[in-house]
Amino acid sequence: MGTAGARVDTSLDELAEATGGNVAEAAEADAVAGVPARWVAAPGSTTEASTLLRLAADRGLRVVVRGRGTALDWGVPPEAVDLVVSTARLDQVVEHVAGDLVCVVDAGTTIDALNAQVGKDGQQLALDQPVPGSSVGGALATTRSGPRRLLYGTPRDLVLGITMVRPDGVVAKAGGKVVKNVAGYDIAKLMGGAYGTLGLVTRLVVRLHPLPPDSRWLQVSLPLPEAASAALALAGSQLAPSAVEVRRRAGADEADVLVLLEGTERGVAARADAAVELLGQGAAATDVATAHLARLDAGTGETVVKVAVPLTGVSAVLDAARDAEQRHRVGCRVQGSGGAGVLTAIVSGGSVDDVAAAVGLLRAAATGGSAVVLQAPAEVRARVDSWGPVGGLDLMRRVKDEFDPDHRFAPGRFVGGI
Repeated sequence: MGTAGARVDTSLDELAEATGGNVAEAAEADAVAGVPARWVAAPGSTTEASTLLRLAADRGLRVVVRGRGTALDWGVPPEAVDLVVSTARLDQVVEHVAGDLVCVVDAGTTIDALNAQVGKDGQQLALDQPVPGSSVGGALATTRSGPRRLLYGTPRDLVLGITMVRPDGVVAKAGGKVVKNVAGYDIAKLMGGAYGTLGLVTRLVVRLHPLPPDSRWLQVSLPLPEAASAALALAGSQLAPSAVEVRRRAGADEADVLVLLEGTERGVAARADAAVELLGQGAAATDVATAHLARLDAGTGETVVKVAVPLTGVSAVLDAARDAEQRHRVGCRVQGSGGAGVLTAIVSGGSVDDVAAAVGLLRAAATGGSAVVLQAPAEVRARVDSWGPVGGLDLMRRVKDEFDPDHRFAPGRFVGGI
């Protein structure tokens, strides 16, 4: 495992020269998961980013990349932060090839800004936002997505290529502007979910989808076992749903099942009738917004656990949430894609031991999957391994050593202290 070399100080003047003056001493608000930083720099191009990171490498600076800061507290707090590299100035839609449903975009561009532009041509980057205001690069770094992941996939599925700056300042490119282009595609996927530990992504090529002419949400409330079975049936049906959501309120013995149908007005109407037949007459249309369903509505004192399971494991997660409430003094509401097996459990109340025990029950239910603590109070993070058991850790360490041999990028932030 590589270690950072001797500390060599630098100055604001040097950092300013690398970024055209866009650098400042870090403020309290620039802390990363409670860890204070020394400086914040905002390169405005890949060239400036390369110069900045080469300087950081020469000076042995520990670096954390920040997009729009909407999920900066996710993941384990870094061991230390010398330099926060903000992508806020990397905010341009570089090229939109509408005929190919492809767009080249800077990493700091918000998903909202991108969709506002490509929406003029009836297209979209089909990524829902658990936290509004997210950047495209930040969504890739944390693999954030929402209800429509069932049909459209996650950021890893929608990114065709990237331009990145390695921790040593070298610029690298992978993938291309063609949907079937696979050259370097695995590297683009590798950056997905890496939490900025492997380098700085400055530009992405993303796959777009047409905006559907019509859409409709249907909803039904069912006892927990029936809700999980309904979600499984919907996901495997010929209805081709864009989303199948399951939402359990704290203390409830039932859950809401919601299905999103998209397409032509006539097609949606016919599929909605078929969905009601599948779900029963209790199912009805609802005017809930997809953006609202995607929202991760958790307070700062709550613990947020992302649970990914096979579809047959959704029922066990719902049961685990109820068990946690009955056996420990916590509330545990659950929301997420019952059709894709990606759920979010939000644990509130109780002592640190109670919350830790609740996380343990959720992990025990995640057979064949994972349960990662995204957000938690400091005392809970000190008590619980945020990442939990993870396979392939030796391989991940080798990848980290290859990309960042000195372990300066987000040190200690990822699985196993990577």
